[in-house]
Amino acid sequence: MKKILASGLSLLLLTACTSEPSTINEEEGKPHQSDVEKEPSETGEEDLTVEENQEEKMDESAENVVQTKDYVINENNWSIIPVGDADPKVVLLTIDDAPDRHALQMAKDLKELNAPAIFFVNGHFLDTPEEQEMLREIHEMGFAIGNHTYTHTSLKELSPEKQKEEIVSLNDLIESIIGERPKFFRAPFGQNTDYTRQIASEEKMSLMNWTYGYDWEKQYQNKEAITDIMINSPFLNDGANLLMHDRSWTSEGLSDIVKGLRDKGFETLDPNRIQTVE
Repeated sequence: MKKILASGLSLLLLTACTSEPSTINEEEGKPHQSDVEKEPSETGEEDLTVEENQEEKMDESAENVVQTKDYVINENNWSIIPVGDADPKVVLLTIDDAPDRHALQMAKDLKELNAPAIFFVNGHFLDTPEEQEMLREIHEMGFAIGNHTYTHTSLKELSPEKQKEEIVSLNDLIESIIGERPKFFRAPFGQNTDYTRQIASEEKMSLMNWTYGYDWEKQYQNKEAITDIMINSPFLNDGANLLMHDRSWTSEGLSDIVKGLRDKGFETLDPNRIQTVE
């Protein structure tokens, strides 16, 4: 069965973005979604629901200074797996290419639902005081901030010096804005190199790709389609690492996506519970 699912996943990723690398192996790169066509400018009950349980857990975690690290990243398929007695029925929400036009609203919608997530940011979206303030607001709402490189360039095409600059200069910038360095690194197009793995380790960041995502494909660039596929993907399973983007159609569907996942019994995992590089 694992081989069948793996084959299905490979086929999905191979067709995800015709303008980007189409292989899925880690060294050669995975199809990414960042060059998506952007839109034109523009209460005491006994049985708690999944959403109520999530709210309770987030409230509890906010009170605890030390967060339990009871999940790990499985680099074989980039899912999130439990340690010990941790609940396996979780999904991780991640938002790439932030903070472009919609990330702040997405963060507000997620906050209202008590749904944690990682916002993976690019340095070219942090050029102005206004953009930096958006990032600060997202962080202050409690969301984890990840490194998605400064200019979103294919790292395989850069010299070692440029690869390091893409990663470390963004960490420096993020730290200057929110007061801390990212704990997660996602390479553009999923294209890690041996050197970027080394840099990420030196920067104490854990590598992260994804299980599935769709919002860069034409047929899913509307609220109804992206909502349906994110909830009903054949690749939705325990620990799925869900890739979404700062895009209008994804933003519009985000609340319904979270509610639909919870209706299926999935908890939206707090990334602070994931073990990272020390």
